[in-house]
Amino acid sequence: MIFECVINLSEGRDDVVLAELAAAASPLLLDVHRDPHHHRSVFTLAGEADPLATAARRLAEATVARLELTGHEGVHPRLGVLDVVPFTPYLPDGRPPADLRAAVALRDDFARWLSWDLGVPSFLYGPLPGGSDRTLPQLRRHAFATMAPDFGPPRPHRTAGATAVGARPVLVAYNVWVSPADVARSVAREVRGPRVRALGLRVGDRAQVSCNLIDPDVMGPAELYDAVAGLAAEAGGAAHGGELVGLLPRGILQAIPPARWPELGLSAEATVEARLDRRSA
Repeated sequence: MIFECVINLSEGRDDVVLAELAAAASPLLLDVHRDPHHHRSVFTLAGEADPLATAARRLAEATVARLELTGHEGVHPRLGVLDVVPFTPYLPDGRPPADLRAAVALRDDFARWLSWDLGVPSFLYGPLPGGSDRTLPQLRRHAFATMAPDFGPPRPHRTAGATAVGARPVLVAYNVWVSPADVARSVAREVRGPRVRALGLRVGDRAQVSCNLIDPDVMGPAELYDAVAGLAAEAGGAAHGGELVGLLPRGILQAIPPARWPELGLSAEATVEARLDRRSA
């Protein structure tokens, strides 16, 4: 078993800065997905626990030193420049482990370090002490309002804001392009549920239903796309293709007929396993 860490950063436009941040995460960096409209990038790291923790800290240090939340404009909601840092147990070409205890330990160590060494408030999500659980949407709604940071100062860092640090199972980040924008927003509300987190967002002159697929074995990209397309048609709109954000497990991709991959924005190279194979070659 290894661990995946899919770090969401509030920078999606500056090539030079993104190259510097990618260098900081090397050699465990598998993929960078950037979006200038969201003004956001997703860095996918994977490896054994100790090297992964080190790479995540190097990327965090570079991000906090290089980026500023002040004046940041982007479609996607954000808490800070180092916005989301989730730790996920991962078994290549196998069923993802359900036991999150090792990921929780990595999460808590990272959040404590981030607040103590860099002065960035950290909010935890996933399993919490005492047996409760906190979701990322809950954290975003209540951070600093009715929820104090789990680690660090009670107010946002002057330039870096705050960070959501999680322990979670594997999920797939996936968007469907929908027109018009009001249909995208209404479809997002309808498709949202226990297996799907969704936002309807205007992205430049287009709109999308931006999703996290929480249970991709049941509601994967193909199922989500078909649901969104059907709801959009019922509302007088249309779906215009899909977009994978980052990578997905090879098993999830192989469950989808290859003939559908182009329509869904998927490919054999867009899996965690393909990037791991390339790295070890």
